Amino acid sequence: MLADTPPPATTDTTTTALPTVPAGVTLGGVAVGGLAQDAAVQTVVQWFGRPLTLTLGTTTISVTPDLLGSTVPADTAVAKALTVPPNTALGLRAGVDKATVQAFVAKLAARLDRKPVDSRLFLRNFKPVVSPSVPGLRIEQGAAVFALGDELERGTRTPIALPVATLVPKVSEQTIGPVIVIRRASNLLTLYNGMRTVRRFAVATGQTVYPTPLGRFQIVVKWKNPWWYPPPDPWAVGEKPTPPGPGNPLGTRWMGLTAPGVGIHGTPKPESIGYSESHGCIRMLIPQAEWLFDHVDVGTTVFIT
Repeated sequence: MLADTPPPATTDTTTTALPTVPAGVTLGGVAVGGLAQDAAVQTVVQWFGRPLTLTLGTTTISVTPDLLGSTVPADTAVAKALTVPPNTALGLRAGVDKATVQAFVAKLAARLDRKPVDSRLFLRNFKPVVSPSVPGLRIEQGAAVFALGDELERGTRTPIALPVATLVPKVSEQTIGPVIVIRRASNLLTLYNGMRTVRRFAVATGQTVYPTPLGRFQIVVKWKNPWWYPPPDPWAVGEKPTPPGPGNPLGTRWMGLTAPGVGIHGTPKPESIGYSESHGCIRMLIPQAEWLFDHVDVGTTVFIT
C-alpha cells in the first residue's frame, strides 16, 4: 500500500504596496510627489530641520529649529498628501514655541548688545585731546522674535539680519564743545572747539602769594554786569561791594569756576594783562571777556596748567 503523498507546498508571492504620494504634490513648498509615505515624512522633517542663519554685522550665528522649540507635523501632513489629486500644492507651517524663541533672543541680546562709548576729554602737551566715540547697538528683541518665528514656520531658511537700534553716544568728537586751556607760565588763555584752536588771549593770572589753582575745572556760573564782593582775604580788608559799572574789578563779565572764588573776568586794569598780578582769578581785557562769555557755556571744561 502506498503511503499518502503530501500536497505540494505553495508560495505566496503577493506583496502589499506602500502608500505613495501622488505625482507633483508639494507640502509647504517641499516636493514629496512620488515618494513613499515614510520617505515623504523624512523629507519634510529634514527640510524644516535645517538650521537658521542669523547675522549681525560680521557675526554669523547658526541655530537648529529644535533648540528653538520648533516642531513640524510631518506625519499628519503627509497622510493628507496621500489623499489629494496629483500636482496639488498643500500649505504646511511648523509650530513655534514663542517663549523659547524669546528666551533665545534675550540671551543673544545679553551677549551682543553694546553700550555706546562717549568721547573723553583730556590734556596732552598743553592741548585738549578728544578720544573717539563709539556707537552702541541694541537688538530689537520684539522684531527679532517675530522674524525668527516667521522663518521657523515657513521653513525657507533665508538668512535673518538681526534688527538692531544704533545707540548714539551722548558725547562725541563733534559735540565736545568749547574747551579752555590757561597756561600760567605764559599768561595765555586759548579757546578750543574740541581739539581745534578758536582764539588765543593774553591774560593776567595769580600772584605768587595768590596763585591761580592748577587742575581741571568747569565753568559753573556766568554773570553779566556782576557785583563785586570783597573776599575774606587780608588783601581785601576795608574794601566794599562794588556795583556794576566803571571801575568794577570784574569788568562786565564773570565766568565762575568750580575752584572756589576763582573765575575768568574782565578787568579795568588792562596794564595787568600778560603778568601774574591777580589774586587767583584770570583777568582779561573787557571786550575780550565779553567775546569769550558769548562763546562758552556753563559746563565748559577749563584746564589750568
